Amino acid sequence: MKVLLVEDDKQTADFVMDGLVAQRCLVDHAADGREGLLMAAKREHDVIVLDRMLPVLDGLSIVRALRSTGVATPILYLTTMSGIDDRVDGLDAGGDDYLVKPFAMVELLARLRALARRPQTLVNEHSTHLRVADLEMDLLKRRVTRGDLEIDLLPREFKLLEYLLRNAERLVTRAMLLEIVWRVHFDTRTSVVESHISRLRSKIDTPGLPELIHTIRKAGYMLRAPE
Repeated sequence: MKVLLVEDDKQTADFVMDGLVAQRCLVDHAADGREGLLMAAKREHDVIVLDRMLPVLDGLSIVRALRSTGVATPILYLTTMSGIDDRVDGLDAGGDDYLVKPFAMVELLARLRALARRPQTLVNEHSTHLRVADLEMDLLKRRVTRGDLEIDLLPREFKLLEYLLRNAERLVTRAMLLEIVWRVHFDTRTSVVESHISRLRSKIDTPGLPELIHTIRKAGYMLRAPE
């Protein structure tokens, strides 16, 4: 596994690099955000370990820049910023996982191995055919199938599923769904998101099939393929 570590704290960087090298990983290190972005843009790594607070260019800006140019390398934030809002911001920007300092090296290694196993694909916003596992959506034909089963969706359910598919393997917050699917630009206490997710689950995640739509407690939802 080839890892890019973007970390300005020398003690943390040395600890992580020693642990990765001991597991026979190849490690490149950048000590500031600009250098990290340039190295990440080359797409030579299986996974990126990234601090949120970096000199020159911060971690969120790096992730947004990479995702906007189609770089799909899995990214794990390694940071002291531990609040729920911090985690949501990081995942919304395009990150894949979040580990708070201080941390155990064995957990970091396990998370990196899991990320490296994921397919590195980003769905283009203009794609007309979307797929995760055996769930497929054809936007031109307005058709959704899971395996051999055709799924009948109401217009709002179709739009909700489309957004989840375009953001597969990423956290999607309730606020994001309200804004994109319902065009509500402020938070509201309505349970419309929860009720639509529940109905969508009843049609997508039928008994006997692996679950695709997951609730991330106190954060939002994620559509992801079974491991």
